[in-house]
Amino acid sequence: MQENNEITHWYLHVDLDAFFASVEQLDNPQYKGKPVIVGGKPEDRRSVVSTASYEARKYGVHSAMPTFQAYKLCPNGIFVRCRMERYAELSYKIMNIFKNYSPDVQQMSIDEAFIDITGTEKLFGPPQETALKIQTDVKQQTGLTVSVGLATTKYLAKIASGYSKPNGFTFIQKGQEQDFMLNLPLNKVWGLGKKTQEILKSKGIKTTQEVFNTSFATLQFLFGQNMATFLYNVVRGQEKDSLSQKPKSHSISAETTFDYDLTDIYNIETELLELAQGVFFRLLKEGGFSHTAMVKIRYEDFTTCSIQETIDHNINTLDTFYEILKRIFEKKYISGRGIRLLGVGFENIEKTETPQPQDLFETNNTKKQIIEKTILNMSQKNPNIKIHRARTIKK
Repeated sequence: MQENNEITHWYLHVDLDAFFASVEQLDNPQYKGKPVIVGGKPEDRRSVVSTASYEARKYGVHSAMPTFQAYKLCPNGIFVRCRMERYAELSYKIMNIFKNYSPDVQQMSIDEAFIDITGTEKLFGPPQETALKIQTDVKQQTGLTVSVGLATTKYLAKIASGYSKPNGFTFIQKGQEQDFMLNLPLNKVWGLGKKTQEILKSKGIKTTQEVFNTSFATLQFLFGQNMATFLYNVVRGQEKDSLSQKPKSHSISAETTFDYDLTDIYNIETELLELAQGVFFRLLKEGGFSHTAMVKIRYEDFTTCSIQETIDHNINTLDTFYEILKRIFEKKYISGRGIRLLGVGFENIEKTETPQPQDLFETNNTKKQIIEKTILNMSQKNPNIKIHRARTIKK
């Protein structure tokens, strides 16, 4: 009888619990156990909730909710504005903890990542022990909690990480994938939108077990080939395509909603510089490279537009990034219109540096890169150090 030597792949999905709010509770011990709402102050006319602590969620507060509405639901809440530099600093530290356990860490956002721990048993023990070690390391080294899902596919690991929060651990053992999915509420199936759920319910299909009992032909008639294939596979614990491929590139961005519409060009460019600094140093921390800069503009009537520009070499200095942002902003901006939101970012970020063309400015740019990396190193060693690029005072 021939042995089955097929390797079992194990994936962790790690979700940082109520990340921004948890950081605020970490840095301000008096906030612990209290409803913390990150995003803006109640008096900020246009702010929205970025993250709500679990204590605030009990009042019905959730992300993307206007802050004034959150205040009505939770008037005793502690409302704070975002501190993206601090969140990025802790996210960077946590992602490096993950890298102690695997060279294959796929960061999906500032507060979640996949870790492929296939074949690490000889180093760290069984997969479930590795998951718990990572959870413990994050708590001991940062004071924050994470929820972890462990499964044989990334898709299932992602669902598992949200199954028991906060500070939860859910392990879907090999061979138990289908049983897990058939006991999962339909609204917990990741990737299944409200519209699809409504169609299913209108046809009397209200559970994953009932999806399982529906023929592929019927699913295909209702939803088409692609969605039918997804539904058929997902309830059997066989869905892999949704998260199986690593993105070859990703983006980093930041945006600010203003209390009052901006029309003065000097003020607008000052805000662009502030945003550019935060995004540029996040790129440096990550060790990524990009040729493409992006600007997003939202006007006073909520009309939103964006523009990007790709150059033939890496954007390696803050000056270069800022100059591109100003240039493409001027191309897109409708002069005189009030701006309620500005955003900037890098697109198509890669981990590999593209060779730079030789030019007359190479020496000057190299010096700037050294200075900027020195500033980054200083701020990582001492987060209290705040160094910002200054603008010429408007006359």
